[in-house]
Amino acid sequence: MEIGLLWFDNDPAADLASKISRAAEYYRVKYGEDPNLCFVHPSMLADHKRSRAGTVAIRSNSTVLPHHFWIGVQQ
Repeated sequence: MEIGLLWFDNDPAADLASKISRAAEYYRVKYGEDPNLCFVHPSMLADHKRSRAGTVAIRSNSTVLPHHFWIGVQQ
Protein backbone atom coordinates (compact mmCIF):
# COMPACT_ATOMS: atom_id res chain seq x y z
CA MET A 1 0.00 0.00 0.00
CA GLU A 2 1.52 3.28 -1.08
CA ILE A 3 -1.38 5.66 -0.46
CA GLY A 4 -3.82 5.54 2.43
CA LEU A 5 -5.78 7.51 4.96
CA LEU A 6 -4.22 8.29 8.32
CA TRP A 7 -6.86 7.99 11.04
CA PHE A 8 -6.51 8.85 14.74
CA ASP A 9 -8.67 7.18 17.40
CA ASN A 10 -7.73 7.05 21.08
CA ASP A 11 -11.19 6.13 22.43
CA PRO A 12 -10.42 3.99 25.53
CA ALA A 13 -13.90 2.41 25.42
CA ALA A 14 -13.50 0.99 21.89
CA ASP A 15 -11.59 -2.12 20.91
CA LEU A 16 -9.20 -2.31 17.96
CA ALA A 17 -11.77 -3.83 15.59
CA SER A 18 -14.28 -1.05 16.32
CA LYS A 19 -11.68 1.63 15.70
CA ILE A 20 -10.69 0.07 12.40
CA SER A 21 -14.35 -0.29 11.41
CA ARG A 22 -14.89 3.45 12.00
CA ALA A 23 -11.81 4.28 9.93
CA ALA A 24 -12.94 1.90 7.17
CA GLU A 25 -16.41 3.47 7.04
CA TYR A 26 -14.92 6.95 6.72
CA TYR A 27 -12.59 5.68 3.98
CA ARG A 28 -15.58 4.16 2.10
CA VAL A 29 -17.52 7.42 2.24
CA LYS A 30 -14.56 9.59 1.27
CA TYR A 31 -13.07 7.45 -1.52
CA GLY A 32 -15.97 5.21 -2.60
CA GLU A 33 -13.89 2.07 -2.17
CA ASP A 34 -13.59 -0.54 0.54
CA PRO A 35 -10.20 -0.61 2.27
CA ASN A 36 -8.57 -4.00 2.76
CA LEU A 37 -5.39 -3.20 4.73
CA CYS A 38 -4.62 -1.27 7.90
CA PHE A 39 -1.25 -0.66 9.53
CA VAL A 40 -1.08 -0.02 13.28
CA HIS A 41 1.71 0.38 15.83
CA PRO A 42 2.93 -3.03 17.12
CA SER A 43 1.81 -2.17 20.67
CA MET A 44 -1.80 -2.09 19.48
CA LEU A 45 -1.77 -5.76 18.48
CA ALA A 46 -1.99 -7.99 21.53
CA ASP A 47 -0.27 -10.95 19.93
CA HIS A 48 1.95 -8.92 17.54
CA LYS A 49 0.81 -11.13 14.68
CA ARG A 50 -1.32 -10.63 11.65
CA SER A 51 -5.05 -10.45 12.23
CA ARG A 52 -8.24 -9.11 10.67
CA ALA A 53 -11.06 -6.70 11.45
CA GLY A 54 -13.85 -7.86 9.17
CA THR A 55 -12.48 -7.70 5.63
CA VAL A 56 -9.55 -5.46 6.61
CA ALA A 57 -6.21 -7.15 7.21
CA ILE A 58 -4.26 -5.68 10.14
CA ARG A 59 -0.48 -5.47 10.04
CA SER A 60 1.93 -3.95 12.53
CA ASN A 61 4.34 -1.23 11.47
CA SER A 62 6.64 0.53 13.92
CA THR A 63 6.56 3.76 11.88
CA VAL A 64 2.84 4.25 12.64
CA LEU A 65 2.30 6.06 15.94
CA PRO A 66 0.13 4.51 18.67
CA HIS A 67 -3.61 5.25 18.25
CA HIS A 68 -3.07 5.98 14.55
CA PHE A 69 -4.33 3.83 11.70
CA TRP A 70 -2.95 3.91 8.17
CA ILE A 71 -5.80 2.40 6.19
CA GLY A 72 -6.23 1.87 2.47
CA VAL A 73 -6.24 -0.58 -0.40
CA GLN A 74 -3.43 -3.01 -1.06
CA GLN A 75 -2.98 -3.42 -4.80
